Amino acid sequence: MSGAAGFVADLEGRVALVTGASAGLGLASARALAARGARVALNSRGGARLEEARRLLAADGADVVAVAADLSEADAAAHLVGEVEGELGAVEVLVANSGGPPVKRAVDLDDADWAAAIDGTFLFVPRLCRAVLPSMLERGWGRVIAINSVSARQPIPGLALSNALRPAVLGYLKTLSREIAAHGVTVNAVLPGHTLTERQQELARAVAKETGQTPDEILAERAAGIPAQRIGSPAELAAAVCFLASPAASYVTGQFLAVDGGLLQGLL
Repeated sequence: MSGAAGFVADLEGRVALVTGASAGLGLASARALAARGARVALNSRGGARLEEARRLLAADGADVVAVAADLSEADAAAHLVGEVEGELGAVEVLVANSGGPPVKRAVDLDDADWAAAIDGTFLFVPRLCRAVLPSMLERGWGRVIAINSVSARQPIPGLALSNALRPAVLGYLKTLSREIAAHGVTVNAVLPGHTLTERQQELARAVAKETGQTPDEILAERAAGIPAQRIGSPAELAAAVCFLASPAASYVTGQFLAVDGGLLQGLL
C-alpha cells in the first residue's frame, strides 16, 4: 500500500507482528506500520475488538490478518508465530506489547499476583523473541521492539508489579541486543509515559476512587506534571515504533526510548 500523508513506504512488504493490538498503543502502532507498507498480523486474546481492529486496518488498505492467542500461556507465542508465518510469511518486525498488570501496592501483593504478572508482563517477551529470532537471524534482518513503560525507569505509585517487572524486560532486551547485534537484528524498547489510552483511564479511575477526585481531575493533574503540559497520543508513541522498525534505525540497538513529554527526570 502507499504511505499515508507524512509517511514513507520504507517497510514495504515487511511482515510485522503486533501483540496487544486490538486497542490503544498496539493498534496505533499496527496502523502506523501498515501506513509505511508493512503487512501486519494483529494479535490479542480475541473477540469482537480484534476483528474490529482487523477491519479498521483493512479499510486503510493494509494487508492484515488477525490471530487470537493468550500470550500469558507458555506455548501461545510459538503457536502464534507459526500461524502468522503460515498467513503472511516469516516475522521481520516484532512489536511486543501487552496490557499492564493490575493496580496494586507492594504490600498487597500475593504469590498469585506475581505469577500472573510474570507471565503477562515479562515472560511473553522472551517467548515471542524465541519464536521469531531463528528466521530473523537466518535472513540477517529483523526488528524487535517492546512497548514497555516509563515505570521501568521511574516507579509509579500503586503500580508495584509494573515497577518490578518492566525493568526486568529491559534487562533481558539489553542482553539480547548485544548477543545478536552482529546479525542485523536490532532490539529496542519504547517507554510510553502518560498516553491517552484505556489503560490511562483505568489508572485515573483507580486513583480517583482512592482520593475522591474525578478521573478528569486526575488526568488534568498528570498533564500539569509533564513538562510538555499535556498527555500524549497513541499516534506519537506509534511514530517512535515506526522509527525503530525502519531502515533509518539500522544502527540503533539496545536502546530504550522514552516517549513521555519530558516526564522522566533522571539523566540515565
